[in-house]
Amino acid sequence: MTDAADLRGRTADLLAAHPPATTERLAFLRARFDAGLAWVHFPEGLGGLDAPRSLQAVVDTELEAAGAPGNDPGRIGIGLGMAAPTILRYGTDEQKQRLLRPLWTGEEVWCQLFSEPGAGSDLAALATRAVRDGGGDWIVDGQKVWTSSAHLARWAILIARTDPGLPKHRGISYFVCDMTDPGVEVRPLRQITGEAEFNEVFLTGVRIPDTQRLGEVGEGWKVAQTTLMNERVAIGGARTPREGGMIGVAAADWRARPELRTHDLHQRLLKLWVEAEVARLTGERLRQQLTKGQPGPEGSGMKLAFARLAQEISGWEVEFLAEDGLTYDDWTMRRPDGVDFTGREAGYRYLRAKGNSIEGGTSEVLLNIVAERVLGLPPEPRTDKDVAWKDLPR
Repeated sequence: MTDAADLRGRTADLLAAHPPATTERLAFLRARFDAGLAWVHFPEGLGGLDAPRSLQAVVDTELEAAGAPGNDPGRIGIGLGMAAPTILRYGTDEQKQRLLRPLWTGEEVWCQLFSEPGAGSDLAALATRAVRDGGGDWIVDGQKVWTSSAHLARWAILIARTDPGLPKHRGISYFVCDMTDPGVEVRPLRQITGEAEFNEVFLTGVRIPDTQRLGEVGEGWKVAQTTLMNERVAIGGARTPREGGMIGVAAADWRARPELRTHDLHQRLLKLWVEAEVARLTGERLRQQLTKGQPGPEGSGMKLAFARLAQEISGWEVEFLAEDGLTYDDWTMRRPDGVDFTGREAGYRYLRAKGNSIEGGTSEVLLNIVAERVLGLPPEPRTDKDVAWKDLPR
């Protein structure tokens, strides 16, 4: 059984064989993966050691102290937080061996082809079609939208309708799509921030081998639930120190600008600080639960809290800073590698936080999930449960 002492020894061996000061970054990351120190709870040979997830912090602390390079999780978060756990659970041995290592090292960026113009909150209503040809491949046609990192991605996790004669949740299959294949077109979507962090993706006659399917045909919704549960944990449950993240920026503004303080703003900041700390501690508890298995619907509650707090804190900050809160450094249209909530000015944070209650599941949908799957309340009436997708009004 791998314990903390064993992991410290393995980490010391890695550092001795590949000194961070003299080892090229990618070479070090590959060596770390091969040593089983990438995500220690993964199986041996796939970047892990079958160790408890809680022991990952032991490795991370040792490597950080040694100045070892990281894999830039902000840039490859979709691969790390969503694609990897899904591939691990449903992928074949060949898929795991081919995809997980370059995913973790950041050599191959991933994106998520789920939402569509007519299927956002009601994701299971998606219309993108995948039709089997005579040779075993799937031919995919459709449109996806709000796709983060599509302009950077080599691979995508994709759900498409493979049987329109079944009810909408049962006629979906899950694929891995090569974003460099013919027929994949990525177009930028400029946001209120001025950036095009999101994209729309058009799929026209894209050929996907059946070997790139995850899970059984028609069970894509089941596979997608693994992705979505992990996504909400990744968005709302990221580990932060006390007074970290956006509340830390707001508190720093308060301390730096005493001339702007008022009693009302002080009371509101204290309330937000307490709520942020409660959310942080709840996230720690959720991560402890994750060490015992797959994420559950509790991640939806964390994502809900994250979205609300991000919007309220950024609104408080803009109000506190008055005219300085309205400044904006650069409105140039660009396609960034990721989102930086703490490294930009207050105006950016305020505008970007508006998307937090939409991305990763709208707050309205997540409230239903918490109500039904956490609190055990009766589900909302559904008239389309047993109706074939092709017969639904659109």
